[in-house]
Amino acid sequence: MTDAPHANTSAEAGSHSHGAGPFIAAIDQGTTSSRCIVFDRDGRIVAVDQKEHEQIFPRPGWVEHDATEIWANVQTVVAGAISKAGITRDDIKAIGITNQRETTLLWDKNTGLPVHNAIVWQDTRTDALVRELGRNVGQDRFRRETGLPLSTYFAGPKARWLLDNVEGLKERAEAGDILFGTMDTWVIWNLTGGVNGGHHVTDVTNASRTMLMNLHTMAWDPKIASSIGVPMAMLPEIRSSSEVYGEVTGGPLGDLIGGIPVASALGDQQAALFGQTCFSEGEAKSTYGTGTFMLMNTGGKIINSYSGLLTTVGYRIGDQPPVYALEGSIAVTGALVQWMRDQMGLINSAAEIETLASSVDDNGGAYFVPAFSGLFAPYWRSDARGVIAGLTRYVTKAHIARAVLEATAWQTREIADAMTKDSGVELTTLKVDGGMTSNNLLMQTLADFLDAPVVRPMVAETTCLGAAYAAGLAVGFWPDTDTLRANWRRAAEWTPHMDADKREREYKDWLKAVQRTMGWLEEEDES
Repeated sequence: MTDAPHANTSAEAGSHSHGAGPFIAAIDQGTTSSRCIVFDRDGRIVAVDQKEHEQIFPRPGWVEHDATEIWANVQTVVAGAISKAGITRDDIKAIGITNQRETTLLWDKNTGLPVHNAIVWQDTRTDALVRELGRNVGQDRFRRETGLPLSTYFAGPKARWLLDNVEGLKERAEAGDILFGTMDTWVIWNLTGGVNGGHHVTDVTNASRTMLMNLHTMAWDPKIASSIGVPMAMLPEIRSSSEVYGEVTGGPLGDLIGGIPVASALGDQQAALFGQTCFSEGEAKSTYGTGTFMLMNTGGKIINSYSGLLTTVGYRIGDQPPVYALEGSIAVTGALVQWMRDQMGLINSAAEIETLASSVDDNGGAYFVPAFSGLFAPYWRSDARGVIAGLTRYVTKAHIARAVLEATAWQTREIADAMTKDSGVELTTLKVDGGMTSNNLLMQTLADFLDAPVVRPMVAETTCLGAAYAAGLAVGFWPDTDTLRANWRRAAEWTPHMDADKREREYKDWLKAVQRTMGWLEEEDES
């Protein structure tokens, strides 16, 4: 995470003892913080700088960010990383962007000022609007074109909410004075000049999360935009994930790194797929954080999911054909360990759960389904709530700790099964990243439950690495994806050694426990 090896040697600042340049920089504009990482040709981290931004909760279920604060932080961390690396603009060949997906912003193109705080992906204020949009057809109204079910998660309805709720905004939007963007678009527009000719662009991966892009044409869908109520005039130009959008210009960063090409954009989960070098059909990665996101490369095929997954764009390199992916999201994984620590007080630190769970051989018959805010993929049931099933007097807190880790592994197995069912492709290997991958017992359990090898790479910051890789490809810093594959190094691998009968028996019990969570909330409770 930190650049500790280089932290205490001021003498090396001008001497490139990191290995000589050149370098690629990547900006990760995330949900809780923004950071910049400088990478060398081997994909190793040279320097990192990071800064958190405020989480704004105006009402229950509403989540906002101040986009002006975020842009200021992005400038700070870029300057910080460059200064820590002890390099100048001549050493940096390109800069790439990765971002929290679906977070939605509208701003005035003449003043450069946001018309309202950004509405974050977690925000549920568009609930009534989404229900209204699905009225006659339901959740799947735009699914064939966009790959997405109607949900508060996506950006299009958030933009419509702003148009309906900010005074005079609709008129300004129709007059062409308002720009729409996800956070990649906001950062690129500002980097490339802002009000002075900034480039208003997004990439295919971010566009595929708005519910406004047609996966088949890779263009905005005028019919859907008009159904949702978003004027086409506001929308950015859709570009590939790896190409030069413009150059850094103007402002403090212009002085520091002016002229450097801005050459990639990828939504964070797609960036992790790219950073994990999942370039072949059937290759998958899973990122274990607060929740978990698993993506499988499906090549040039748009696979409509009948098993509760999302169909999304994986990436597009230059003018090559787009590569698609299936995505499964799990709401609660790392958050369950935090809950054990903070709400239950059963452990004092997240790391302690492994020790506690390892003190017993199995779960003692207990299963923990953490449907705290309903179930995400593959069920999409907002009426579900968490349960612990199979309790007897034999069960101790160590068995519960084990059941907590198994919950993450079983939920991954369910998504892997859904992917196989939709795509007909068996999962060969799962590449993992994110905070929970430091838990070795969890990693072994994953391999056992999936009956497939689980591999953790050397560079855990795969999101930033993916953005750096895509930017480097665009400017010829790396010649091709084979070179990137050769850069990928494994830090650890876990292979399955669980008896098949035992696996299937326990999976059946897990699925029984999942059934017990459903229908907990009645219709009238929900309203």
